[in-house]
Amino acid sequence: MSLIKLTIKGISYSQTQSGAYALVLSEIEGSRTLPIIIGAFEAQSIAIALEAEIRPPRPLTHDLFKTFSDAFDINVKEVIIHKLVDGVFFSSLICEREGKEEVLDTRTSDAIAIAVRFDAPIYTYENILDKAGIYLKVDEEMALETNFESKEVSVDVKNTAVKDSSNFSSLSLKELHNQLNNAVDNENYELAAKIRDEISKRS
Repeated sequence: MSLIKLTIKGISYSQTQSGAYALVLSEIEGSRTLPIIIGAFEAQSIAIALEAEIRPPRPLTHDLFKTFSDAFDINVKEVIIHKLVDGVFFSSLICEREGKEEVLDTRTSDAIAIAVRFDAPIYTYENILDKAGIYLKVDEEMALETNFESKEVSVDVKNTAVKDSSNFSSLSLKELHNQLNNAVDNENYELAAKIRDEISKRS
């Protein structure tokens, strides 16, 4: 299976669910995006690593990993998001030391926080994007990029028929696809990711 290179498109958060963030990855040569639900610490760590002018007073855990790796001449070559099970993404860090390569299992949020510190590429497989990818319209994509660059990303939950995953079971696939489109239109990527996972379970 061929690998598809991804880039970080933005991080959005929900004002109704404390601590829930959606890390939005986008394929470089295409229009599909991959929203991944992550915690507040990981979202902060990724945002700090992407912003060159922000430096925490003490190293974060992912900064310590980078310092440790540099001290022992370990390089992170790439991150591969290789599996999706019940809405959970599984990833691997591909590391190299003295010409020897090692593959380490890791949470996707940690893998990406580490990847941005090593300037390492992020990849996934076509079948994962087919199963979990969401298409964004051009104006929505530009809005997400603009908000992310200004560090003022926010998601207002609009009036949608689906409020949480407990209501998904009563909806047909057609209704779920309509709700997915509405969530994307409203830039509610957290909700879109949950609906997408429900659709994947039924496929």
